[in-house]
Formats: sequence, C-alpha cells, structure tokens
Amino acid sequence: MLAVIKTGGKQYKVAEGDTVKVEKLDLEEGVKVTFEEVLFLGDAKGVKVGTPFISGAKVSGTVVSQGRHKKVWGIKHKAKKRYKMKYGHKQAYTEVEIGKIA
Repeated sequence: MLAVIKTGGKQYKVAEGDTVKVEKLDLEEGVKVTFEEVLFLGDAKGVKVGTPFISGAKVSGTVVSQGRHKKVWGIKHKAKKRYKMKYGHKQAYTEVEIGKIA
C-alpha cells in the first residue's frame, strides 16, 4: 500500500517498511509516531484521494534517529560595496521507519 502524508509543511510518499527523513520532530528514538494528515491512499485495488485529508486514515511508524543533513553553503553579496559573506546551514531531521498504513 502507498500513502502520501503531510508533516512539517512538506508532503512525503511512503510505503510500509520505508525509512523517510522528515522535518525534525521532538521525539526520542524508539518512540511510536502517528501521522493523521493523510492526503492519498492507494494499492492495486484502488485509490482514495483526500479533500484535503482522508478521514480515519492513519500512518504509524517508529522514530529511528535524529540527525542533521549535510551543510548547504550560501553567499550574501552587495555589488561595488566590498561586502561578501559566506554562511552555512545544516537542517535538522528525524528519520522515521513506516510501520502500518491504515
């Protein structure tokens, strides 16, 4: 079964057994998490599309780890003013293993 969930302002396509990196959730490792904002459910028998969410649909999973992505570099620059600044950013994420789609 396939589902599209919404968390942290982003949408993720997930299936049972998948491991996804979502925006940081304030949870400990090994804790169960339930996503109730399900936008789409589908399998070989048919599909359900929410408007915007499917009522009664849930996707549950387990928090595997907390971490941070690789550093992304950026530059601020103002022409003809001798101003240039380099900065970096590392976005935090939570790795979740999807267990059951219901």
